[in-house]
Amino acid sequence: MKNTLETRLGIFFALALVAAILIVEMAGGIDWFKQGTYVRARFNSVLELKKGDPVKMAGVPIGRVDSIDFADGKVEVGMKLEKKALVKTDSKATIKFTGLLGQNFVAIAFGSPAGVPVENNALLESQEQPDLSSLMTKLDSVASGVEGLAKNLGGENLNNLLGPFVDFMKQNNPKLTAILLNMQTISSQIAEGKGTVGKLINDEALYTSALSAVTNLNRTAEDVQSLIGDAKAAVADAKNVMAEVNAGKGTLGKLTKDEALYKETTTAMTNLREILQKINQGQGSVGKLVNDDSLFKNAKMTLQKVEKATEGLEDTGPLSVLGTVAGKLF
Repeated sequence: MKNTLETRLGIFFALALVAAILIVEMAGGIDWFKQGTYVRARFNSVLELKKGDPVKMAGVPIGRVDSIDFADGKVEVGMKLEKKALVKTDSKATIKFTGLLGQNFVAIAFGSPAGVPVENNALLESQEQPDLSSLMTKLDSVASGVEGLAKNLGGENLNNLLGPFVDFMKQNNPKLTAILLNMQTISSQIAEGKGTVGKLINDEALYTSALSAVTNLNRTAEDVQSLIGDAKAAVADAKNVMAEVNAGKGTLGKLTKDEALYKETTTAMTNLREILQKINQGQGSVGKLVNDDSLFKNAKMTLQKVEKATEGLEDTGPLSVLGTVAGKLF
């Protein structure tokens, strides 16, 4: 190959093109030239986040950080997302980091199924994540507390704390041993089915009786529930009847609400009261029949005569009977 000016210029432009491609890839790859959605989120602290850091959803890269600026007392992070990113209006952005020394990135949640896809330059809601320095501060305070506790429990302090307990165990060793032996004996008897507790645990008949009692209780409860349901139904029926009565429906409703029927009933009761008063006073045929003693006496004498006249009917003929009855009566 000839070492001419054209050859050297060709090699120079080829190396420049390769270098440009590498620079573009390091700065965010080909994604910078693709169309997508631009969204924003505001944080109290970006936790060492920088331009070009990835934006992920469920661990999948969907874009990169495009800008980091101050806005309204917070840090506004601008993100350029791919078209495939299903970011919604209720999605939340959080700054996270991969490991203790890993790269920071912005994590965006899916959002609710009913959410609406975001428009270009939309402002997402953000969630703050504790930074590594605050976590290390908390860990340092926890370690200091553990160290202080270890110092307090060490040496003489630990002896002072456990000394009374050890002395108590030494002084009551025979009693504790006897208690443990008694508990062992009792547990053995229970396992063998001895005593009340042992029978309660091991007696199959007792279990069957208890099961039967529980079954009966369940049936009783079902019957009570059924009675309660019947009572509720009866109360509902009574309410319906009272409603119909109040509405003037049916015989009882008409008796309660019909003014004409009420007047007729009142008139009939008044007439009946007057008739009864006349009967008590002896007025009219019925009054005389009820109150005239002489009529009662005549009727009684007539019945006595009929009784005497029928005494000799067995031995006489029909004509004789008529004659006898007529003679007795008149």
